[in-house]
Amino acid sequence: MHKRSLDDIIDLIGSGKRFEAVSDDYSFTLKIDKYVPFVCGAVHDGHQFRKELWNNCLHTEYERWYEEDPCTKQMVQSFPIVLAGCDSRFEYDLNRDPETAIFDTAWGKQLWKKPLSETEKSLSLSKHSNFYKVVHALIAKLEADFTDVVVFDMHSYNWKRWDREVPVWNLGTSNLDMDRYGNLVESWRAKLESIQLPNGIQTTSKINDTFYGKGYFLKYITENFGNTLVLATEISKIYCDELTGIIFPEVVKSVEDQLKLLIPAMVKEFENASV
Repeated sequence: MHKRSLDDIIDLIGSGKRFEAVSDDYSFTLKIDKYVPFVCGAVHDGHQFRKELWNNCLHTEYERWYEEDPCTKQMVQSFPIVLAGCDSRFEYDLNRDPETAIFDTAWGKQLWKKPLSETEKSLSLSKHSNFYKVVHALIAKLEADFTDVVVFDMHSYNWKRWDREVPVWNLGTSNLDMDRYGNLVESWRAKLESIQLPNGIQTTSKINDTFYGKGYFLKYITENFGNTLVLATEISKIYCDELTGIIFPEVVKSVEDQLKLLIPAMVKEFENASV
């Protein structure tokens, strides 16, 4: 993986070149093995946290990890186009608009001992902005090449904080054109429910049960591009112990292996529906 500038990355996309890169500020990675009509995104996969912020942060590393989406990039890493954040959402949240991307409080707890300076905020927001410049260039290129594009927007969520039974998979659709895409969304939900997991985990899959697809990544793409379906796909953290931070690699691998079959099947179905 090569370190590349924002301009280089955008030029490579525009030229249709295959490449694998980390941004020169190490804030995101993009792999394009082949230009295909689908993208896998993992905007909350990152755990990096700028050292200058450490002493000012009231949340522990574990508390930050708890709200991030570990392993979501790994679950889709085999696909031709994978875009992932490297920085923790506690520095800036790629799934929020620029005005709300930097937290003052996070999940009910004050985040900073003293408010961030405008310089500190500006540095983080520039990384947020650069990420979306790449998103824009990438989706524009794919829509120009293929017309119809689907984005698998991968997230995870903490199931133990709920006081009721919640699904292993949740699809958020509140910002989708369900008249146009409803049948495809239901098909993706059913495919996810077919996943068989180890350790006696019973797979369930629902639409708008825990989250509603209100994230900025989905909104940005949907508002700027007319032919791209974003599937906001949340897996509950059944693949780790939320309370200790231990990852269950056999569950992560099982999800990854089955998505290798289900995502291509979904893309084929999407292509057929778009004809």
